[in-house]
Amino acid sequence: MKYATSAALREKVYRAHITRASEHGLGGDNAPVISKILKLRAEKAALLGYSSFAELSLAKKMATLESAHNLMEDLRSASMDAAKAEHEELEKYAGKRLELWDTAFYAERLKQEKFSYDEETVRQYLSLDNVLQGLFGVISRLFDVEISERSPKELGAQVWDGEVRTFEVRREGKACAYFYLDAYTRPGEKKGGAWMRGEKQRSRALAEPGQEVQLPVAHMVCNQSAPVTNPDGTVTPSLMLFREVETVFHECGHALQHMLTQVDEGHVSGISGVEWDAVEQPSLFMEYWAYDVPTLKSMAKHWKTGESMPDDLIGKIRAAKTYRAAWMMTRQLKFALTDLALHDAAFVPGAAGGKTIWDVEREIDAKTSVAPSLPEDRFLCGFAHIFAGGYAAGYYSYKWAEVLSADGFAAFEEGGLEDEAAMRRLGRRYRGTVLAAGGSRPAADVFEDFRGRAPRADALLRHHGLTAGDAAVVPQARL
Repeated sequence: MKYATSAALREKVYRAHITRASEHGLGGDNAPVISKILKLRAEKAALLGYSSFAELSLAKKMATLESAHNLMEDLRSASMDAAKAEHEELEKYAGKRLELWDTAFYAERLKQEKFSYDEETVRQYLSLDNVLQGLFGVISRLFDVEISERSPKELGAQVWDGEVRTFEVRREGKACAYFYLDAYTRPGEKKGGAWMRGEKQRSRALAEPGQEVQLPVAHMVCNQSAPVTNPDGTVTPSLMLFREVETVFHECGHALQHMLTQVDEGHVSGISGVEWDAVEQPSLFMEYWAYDVPTLKSMAKHWKTGESMPDDLIGKIRAAKTYRAAWMMTRQLKFALTDLALHDAAFVPGAAGGKTIWDVEREIDAKTSVAPSLPEDRFLCGFAHIFAGGYAAGYYSYKWAEVLSADGFAAFEEGGLEDEAAMRRLGRRYRGTVLAAGGSRPAADVFEDFRGRAPRADALLRHHGLTAGDAAVVPQARL
């Protein structure tokens, strides 16, 4: 959809995609299954004393149904005009009215024209070891812990592949956690993607004899290219795309919440017991530091020459972050609002003379899309997140967590990213609240402990370039 020059081919692929698993596509039709799922969820909620499945779902989350709706509407109203302007700019660039299957193609071409940089050139400045050095430097600076690589033999650890690395985290001179890093792709034996998992929880009950507490152990898994041994015997290190750098920072955010917890009860230590819509907060927070100019300059060194990445290349990487951000915002809001509407008490699936799931979807589409969907669009039939995954009446969580992370990072911006004393003070507070509390206290209370108030969406909008005068992730003047 981004690169095929044939509009006819793009149209064929687009129409097949939007009708999959429906009466308009090949194979079975998921619509009756969706109606049955929604009906059973409504019955479940009623049995448990809730007016709707949405109310039941949010009873276990940080947001309330009202606050989730309010946030989605705040973001929608702030994004629609900008999304329309983005679409108008794209049509002007294309020189014609765009069909739905044209958007990704022309958006990619405009992106290349606006922020043209060669990803292969960028990779030459982002070797894994340099990126880890930059990442660990941020962690040390903010959270007052030191991370050092140790051999598995030193730690008495077993590894499942020879390329897996082991690290020790120390605080005040004492080990407080450990983690494995499995960074490289292994086709045929390792699934794609990236994730963090806890191997051991911090737990007083599971402490070995003579130990006060069992220390947490995590593993972080990514899928980037491995080092290459060249014909002349030299080795080209693992060189990373910038999105892979983001991924490492993201997964490390999860790992930090797991490892730096101060809760000794395993079921609520680390990420355990943290509300669904708050658990992505530290991971998204850490992504902001990948775009922080001093951090980026500290780790973006050419693997051969040691030269720093040029300022103009850094500027392009940062500016591209907000490209078509309003369009992406409205797309996510469509999913979130449709999810909440389908699980709301006002919608009764299968009711005689009532709304269908398609009526609900079209109403939301009219409020969130700059170009209306085709009549035969059946995206709900493939919306696995809410019908086959864990996001039922919870898809809004993506945006909720983004608000928390952006507002959290804004505290550091307000403190002055160049002010080392402020960075240390705020970093220690973040460690002592968001990273320390685990699921032992409501996430809303923990956030207020750090921020001094409830979360607000203005920082997220600013970081997405959706307020006047701010088009960069962090102030562009810092270049």
